[in-house]
Amino acid sequence: MSPRRNRPKGAGPSGRSAEADGAGRYGGLQSSESWRGEDWNVRHVAGASAQGKSYRCPGCDQLIPDGVPHVVAWQAHAGVDDRRHWHKSCWSAKDRRTTRVQRSRNAPRF
Repeated sequence: MSPRRNRPKGAGPSGRSAEADGAGRYGGLQSSESWRGEDWNVRHVAGASAQGKSYRCPGCDQLIPDGVPHVVAWQAHAGVDDRRHWHKSCWSAKDRRTTRVQRSRNAPRF
């Protein structure tokens, strides 16, 4: 019996490269979208990849619990610190929302 292969054939000594990783390191496909005249990088994150941390959605100002599939979006010219985590439905409805988020009386003021 021969030993099990841990790397796909032709991957080289370090496995897949970052450029060849179409699904992204953290799960989900990355694409580019145009919104309000600017280019945005958008990555769809699977629920299994979203473990260990919760985020606040800028669209609805509600928490995205860990383990929930969501979208990570950032402007093409911005850095890592400018990434924002959105609910999928909030990202899809971003053009239908007002510019000011309406908070309920009991919502925290972040």
